[in-house]
Amino acid sequence: MRTDSARNRRKSPCPPHSKKSPRSSPIPARSISTQSRLDFLDIVFAIDKEFGIKVPLEKWTQEVNDGKASTDDYFVMKNLCAKIDALVAAKNA
Repeated sequence: MRTDSARNRRKSPCPPHSKKSPRSSPIPARSISTQSRLDFLDIVFAIDKEFGIKVPLEKWTQEVNDGKASTDDYFVMKNLCAKIDALVAAKNA
């Protein structure tokens, strides 16, 4: 019986690789579709699960909406990674 190895592989929570830089947004600017948001939420869920943390997306979004922070503070790759690193460090402290 032949098996399809692609079908048997675990689906990656990350979207297909594209040219990303530390200043890139994890959500494509030209594609703020429902699917893009769901992909981002899948990635955040995978990060939460892998590191045993809770990324506070609701809090961050509220801070942006209230003008207390810019979207760059949380939703640019290098800043997002730094925030996640801080959450992991705080959990492990």
